[in-house]
Parts: sequence; structure tokens; C-alpha cells
Amino acid sequence: MTTTDTTVPEHAPRWKRLPLVHQVRQSVGLQRTMLVGGLVLVAIFILTAVFAPLLAPYGFAQLRVGDVAFGAQQPPSTEHLLGTTVGGYDVLSRVIWGTRTALYVMVVAVALSIFAGVALGLVSGYFGGWLDRVLVVVADAVYAFPSLLLAIVAAIVISGGQSSLWGGILAAAISITVVFIPQYFRVIRSEVVRIKSEAFVESARVVGASHTRIMTRHVLRNSTRTLPVLLTLNCSEAILTLAGLGFLGFGIEPSAGAEWGYDLNKALSDVTSGIWWTSVFPGVAIVLTALGVTLVGESLNDLADPRLRTRRAVDGGKAGAAGPDAGGDHVADPAVEIMGEDIIDDGGRS
Repeated sequence: MTTTDTTVPEHAPRWKRLPLVHQVRQSVGLQRTMLVGGLVLVAIFILTAVFAPLLAPYGFAQLRVGDVAFGAQQPPSTEHLLGTTVGGYDVLSRVIWGTRTALYVMVVAVALSIFAGVALGLVSGYFGGWLDRVLVVVADAVYAFPSLLLAIVAAIVISGGQSSLWGGILAAAISITVVFIPQYFRVIRSEVVRIKSEAFVESARVVGASHTRIMTRHVLRNSTRTLPVLLTLNCSEAILTLAGLGFLGFGIEPSAGAEWGYDLNKALSDVTSGIWWTSVFPGVAIVLTALGVTLVGESLNDLADPRLRTRRAVDGGKAGAAGPDAGGDHVADPAVEIMGEDIIDDGGRS
């Protein structure tokens, strides 16, 4: 009884060994649908942010064309496909330019979080002692604070609550970074504690390798396997935190940059008046972006678990190879099959 191998052979074409391509080929059924759907949404989000100046019909703070003003709360039309806001801005342009603001916050927040969290987790897990205990207590204390509350405090401290484009991005990114650091710290620390007792690390100590070389060349390279999964899951939280910050009035000023949360805040009074287009489209943009990143993160997390990945591969292989005579009521557990193989092999040798 054999199981289906889901690893990519070394002689496979280079494009099949690319990270995301490998995960898509590895997934099956609903899991593949979720992963591909998430990748499509994320790709649309990134491409929209990159090509925002080309896709947006107007600027994010533009109120008129020549001497003709757009007008406030205009319904969707040929001139304004998604209508205009209460402030007279084009909704479509604000939504498109908002993708760039969200992308900036995601990149800055995640980059800062990874750098600080990985460095602290590596030092804490490798050296241990009183430093490890202090960092663990601090990480647990910081993790208890709500991210949105930290975002509000950071926005007030950095820019007094009236943010320019980069002031708002920095305020949101720093608040998100403070919350995300304990997550990366915990993941890296637990891996480092496990890896530092391995034989290859002990061998490096015996031959006289320095602590820096052991930490960077041996321990760190083997303790970051789960970071891509955590990174994708945190990106969606970064988008929601930015939207919440703008919704509460601590985001980016409309003349400095487009931000979906701010547009939702200004559209609250429109909902009761039957003006739906000023709130629906920014809200849909937030939901689809967060959904796409979450689908990618959850799918990668599922594929990173060898038990779930092998079980799907074995079940799919059985369904295709057994044929109609095998029936569909019984599906064996891969762990039981492997155990059975070992027993049979032992019996044959004896």
C-alpha cells in the first residue's frame, strides 16, 4: 500500500518549483479553489495598487474637471461610474487609489514586524536565561492590548490625529507592528528552542563556530518555515486595522491620500438617505482584499500541515485508482497504512 508523493522532483521544470505554483499543484478540491480564488483577489489588489495612476479616471483629491465641479453625492453615471461622495470626490478613483495606501501599510507593517520579531525571538530562544523570561513576559503583555487602540494612540502621538499620507501610513504601520511582533517572536522562539538542541548545532559548537554564525547560518535558516503563512494572515489584519483607524477619524486626510475607512466614515449619513454608492464600494474593497489575503493564508497553513496534505493526496489517489469495485464507504487512514506496512515488512524479515 503506497501513498501519493506530493513533493516536486528535482528534475521538474523550474516553474513547477516556484513557491505558489507548487502549492497550487499540491492542493486539491475545495482547498485548491480557495487558494486560487485568494491568489486572484490578491493579484487584482496588487495590480490595481501598482497601476492606480493609469486605472483611476481622476485624482484621489480631484473635485472638478476644468471649471466644472463634480458635484456631491451624484449617482453612478457615464462621467462617474460609481458616483461621487458627499465631499464631491469620484468614488471609483478613491477606491482605486485606496489600494495603494493599503498596500503601503501592509508592506511597511509586515516588514517591521518580521525584522523585530525574528531578531528578538532568535536571541531569546538561543540564549535563554533571564533575557528569555523578560522578553516572554513583555511579549505576552503587549499581545494583550487591542491593535485598534494602539493604532489610535500611535496616530495621536505621531501626527496628532490629522495625518498626512505617510504620517497615517506610519501611524498605522507602527501600531500594527507592535501587535504583530509578539506573534513572530513566539513562532521563532519556539522553533529556535527546538533546533538549538539538534545534532548539527552541537557539531557547529564543537568545531568552534561563533554564536553569530550558528544563529544566522544554522538556527535561523531552519526556523523560518512557517513565516510565510503567518505573514499572509497578518496582512489581512493590517488592512482591517487601517480601515478601523480611518473610520474612527484618525486616518489620512482626503487631500493627502485615499483611504477606505475614512470614506466609510463620511458615508454613514448617506445610508439613511438612500445614497448607497458612497459606502458600498469602499466596503466591498475592504472585504474582498481581506478575504483574498485570508484565503491564501488559510490555504497555505493547511498545506503546511503534512497530515492534512497527505490525507488529501491519499484519498484522491484511492478514488482514482481503486475503480468501481473498491466502493466508496471505506477510506483508510494514511498513518494506519504506514504502520501496517512496517508490520508486514518486519514480519517478512523475521
